[in-house]
Amino acid sequence: MKSGYKIRWTDHAISELKETLDYLESNWTEKELREFSAKLEHTIELISKSPEIFPEFLDKKGVRKAVVETHNNLYYRLIGDSIEIVSLFSNRKNPANKKL
Repeated sequence: MKSGYKIRWTDHAISELKETLDYLESNWTEKELREFSAKLEHTIELISKSPEIFPEFLDKKGVRKAVVETHNNLYYRLIGDSIEIVSLFSNRKNPANKKL
């Protein structure tokens, strides 16, 4: 068994991460922001060690969905020996705007 897959973020996912962090910094306390960051890191660690731990997203074959916390889902896919994070979607947004 592998000790962990390499994690790669798409440009789109990085953009969504920045947008999410900007929103959280403006609207959440420092403690809440730290808790979100810890949950995100934990989720990514789980994915790195066991990429099939989360279910496939029904709308897109090969893409899996991990709930980071109530307001944010992480979408990723396994490509060879790495994990590609394709989206960090904020559930506050219109689901029709989700780009996977």
